[in-house]
Order: sequence, then structure tokens, then C-alpha cells
Amino acid sequence: MSGASSRAIVVERPGAHRLVARELPAPGPGEVRVRVAAAGICLSDRELYEGRRAPGYVRYPVVPGHEWSGTVEAAGDGVDPALLGRPCVAEGFRSCGTCERCRYGETSLCAAGYAETGFTEPGAFADHLVVPARLLHPLPEGVDLRAAALLEPAAVVAAAVRAGRPRPGERTAVVGAGTLGLLAVQWLAASSPAELTVVDPRSERAARALAFGATRTLTPSEADGDTGRFDLVVETAGAPTTAASSCLLARRGGRVVLTGMFAAGATGIDPVHLSVSQLEVRSVFGASSAAWADAVRALTLGLLDPAPLVTHTFPLERFGEALALVGGGDPATGKVLLRP
Repeated sequence: MSGASSRAIVVERPGAHRLVARELPAPGPGEVRVRVAAAGICLSDRELYEGRRAPGYVRYPVVPGHEWSGTVEAAGDGVDPALLGRPCVAEGFRSCGTCERCRYGETSLCAAGYAETGFTEPGAFADHLVVPARLLHPLPEGVDLRAAALLEPAAVVAAAVRAGRPRPGERTAVVGAGTLGLLAVQWLAASSPAELTVVDPRSERAARALAFGATRTLTPSEADGDTGRFDLVVETAGAPTTAASSCLLARRGGRVVLTGMFAAGATGIDPVHLSVSQLEVRSVFGASSAAWADAVRALTLGLLDPAPLVTHTFPLERFGEALALVGGGDPATGKVLLRP
């Protein structure tokens, strides 16, 4: 394939990007080249673009894109040739696989240092990307690759569900009805809760939550009347007050899982309330290999269908326009995809 080229969006520094044509990337030993089918844009990509991501979690210049799906197009030495032509996704964290955290299965907490596709390694806002074959999760033939591009946030939700251990008949709440929140609703609905309440100030998002399996929706002010009601609360918003308010929603002895990415200055959790309520509070940072496997299985079985979350699709040439929609405040905007 000499002379072949591949396009990519390169963010050279905060606020500056260009679409470049480069030589088709060749996979090295243990790597595969994937032709990208679709790549999702999330708020962390906007933070990267605007220079608001913590310095240790981005390396410029960078090709963003950590939510994606595609098809294996080429394999390097030592890679099973049966992967060629397979639809796939891949874990974003470039975990070492040998440190203590990795050996415990906590690959998102790898002690070798942070490295992630789309932030410190070239990502999927491109025609092609190269990833280690060991991180691949092959998908069944005929899978909806547009929906599969959302398996990265679905894996984060899978990690939250693992941490929350939902049980049939429980009263469950999800705080936030963005991509993570709606995927959490869909997933938690499969655990047969007695009640599945979604807390979000946006009426359009609330209506969508009901379609995904929620039994009722509340605004944050309405939720004040449900203090101490829920067995399990899954927080997905990452807003300044939602960690604290989620803990107040949990019953005494209840469980709270924090999946939102909070910024400095967020409201702290009241330690007095924690101690007298005997809450179990867990946080989630990304997704382990096991959570990825759970998400892929849920999509394959039809328990999870992210496709209705996609509201906009753009070509690479319109990256700037696509990025502006994300976090732009329009409640009708769901997941925005780039499709090379």
C-alpha cells in the first residue's frame, strides 16, 4: 500500500487544530491498524481542545479520540491473523499488565503511569489508528459500529455497576442524564429495580431517561424531598454539587458510586453524614479490562443499545463545528460522532 495516506485531526496546542494527510500508519510488533468507523466526541475532548485538561493527562500535539469503533485492517508481527477484517473496539488505557494494580485486574489504575489513546497517544479522530492488539475487544460480525463507538462510556458505566452491585427490588437513582447517565439507566433497568429515578434539571433529558427505562424523573430541587430514600445512587454528572447531593439521596447503609469527573472546588462530601449514615462510597476512574468485557457482552446480547443516544454525525472536515456542539448547552444534543 505504498503511497497510501491517512487523514487525522491534530490538536497542536490548545485552540489550534488542523486536518492533516499523513503516511498510512504501519502496525509494529504486537499492534494492529484499525480503520475507524466512528468516533465519539465527549466533554473531555473539548477540555483537551481548550487547554483545560490537567497537564499530566494530555500531551500536545495529539490526535484526540478515545471513544471509537472500527475494523482491523492490518496486523503486525506476532498478532493473530484471524483478527484481520474483524470489527472491534479497544481499551483506551495503555496499561502495562505487570504492575501490582494490573495484576489485581485494576488496569485503569496502572502504576506504570498514565497513557491513554486520544490524550497521550494518537486517537481516533482519523481515518486509521494503531493500537496494541492485546487491548482489542473483537465484536460480532454485523454489529452496528455506530452504536459500538459508545462502548468506551458504556465500559465506564459497567465499572460503576460492578462497584454498585445492584440487586433486584432495590430503589435506585441515577444523578445526571447525559451519555453516562442514560447508559446507566439502560443498564440498571436490566437489574429489575423496584424504582429507577433519574435526577436532572433538563426536561428533554428526563424524557429520554424514561424511554431508556427510568420509572420517574426529578429536578434537583424536587429530589431534595427524596433525601435518604435510595439503596443505590449512581452519580454521572460531575457537576460541582452532585457528589455531595448524591450521598444525601442514599439511605443509611446505602451505596453511592461516583463516575463524574469533578473539577477542583467541587462541594465536599459531609464527613459527619458519611459516618452517621454508614454509607459505602466508591469512585470510578475509567474502566478496567473486565468492565470493557462486560460492556461488549451487554451490547452483543442486546442489553445495551447506545444507538439512540447519537444525535449528530459529522465528517472529519467539520471537526470544529462538531466540537462546538458538545457542551454547548443545547439539551437536544446527545452524542456527537465523527465518521471518517
